[in-house]
This record gives sequence, structure tokens and C-alpha cells, in this order.
Amino acid sequence: MTDARNGSTGKAAGGAKGPDELRQQIAETRSRLGATVEELAAKADVKGRARARAADLRDKAGAMTVQLRSSAAQAGHAVQDKASHVGHAVQGKASHVGHTVQERASHMGHTVQERASHVGHTVHDRASHAGHAVQERTAHGRHGAERQLPRPVQTVVVTGRRHPGLAWATLAVLTAAGAWRAWRAYRHMK
Repeated sequence: MTDARNGSTGKAAGGAKGPDELRQQIAETRSRLGATVEELAAKADVKGRARARAADLRDKAGAMTVQLRSSAAQAGHAVQDKASHVGHAVQGKASHVGHTVQERASHMGHTVQERASHVGHTVHDRASHAGHAVQERTAHGRHGAERQLPRPVQTVVVTGRRHPGLAWATLAVLTAAGAWRAWRAYRHMK
């Protein structure tokens, strides 16, 4: 006969061949009943299942927190690396620009120096030429030659004779003024 409930073939509980077989069938039935009772008890234990689910969710949340912290740390390191790279690039460009400005300023300084020197030489040559002209005129007649010069030039010549240091200082100021004008003219040309 086939038992419809347990799907086993064989004799019914009352038709066991011997006491050993009967004991074995009882043990199997008890085991199946125990498993079924445990399953039903587990399904009926709502608090226990909720605790188990909460513990499972806590474990998942903890794992996710660890993963998020790790991701945030990696992102932080990546941002720090990029910022460091950008900082080095900016520093390199600033250094390059600094060198370029320094080179241009040096070139401009040399140009201004050359122009100032040229202006100084021109002023010196003109002053020397004027001095020679005055000397030639004064050799022919000191007071007559001075009177032939325009009044401002007469004042400068007389003051230069009385105070030679002041004459050189005036020449230096005029040279500096000429250099300043040359530099401004150069700057406005660019």
C-alpha cells in the first residue's frame, strides 16, 4: 500500500513486519514531525523573525557604511591628487610667466639704459659744444660774448663759472630727465 501523506511505499503503521521496523518508522515520523513543528514554530515566532531580519539589516547597513567610508576616502584621495596636480601645473605656469616677465623687464632695462646713455651723451655733446662756443666768444671778449647769448643761457654760464659743482649737478638732472623722457617714449611705443 502507498501512504498518501508520506509518499512511502510499504505497509501501514499497523502492518510493520517486526518491532524493529516499527521503531524505525516511529523514529522517522517523530523526526519529520519535529522538523515540521520547528518550521511552524519559526513561522509563528514573529518577534524572532523580526529580530533576525533587523540583525540582517544591521549587518547590511554596517557593510554599506564601511563601503561608503572606503569610497569617500578613495574620492578624497583622488580629489587631493588632482588638486596637487593642478597646483603643480599652476606653479609651473606661474614660474614660466615670472621668467618671461623677468626677461622682458631685463630687456626693457637694457633698452632704457641704452637710450638714457644715448640721451646723456647727446646732452653732454651739446653742452660741450655750447661750452666751446661760449669759450670762443669769451676769448674774443668776455663780456661782449656773454651779452650776445640769450638771457637764460647767460645766467647758466655765469652760475656755472661761479659754482662748477652745481653745473655738473644740473647736467646730471638734465641727463636723468632726458632718460626719463626716452623711457616714457619707449613705453608708449609698445
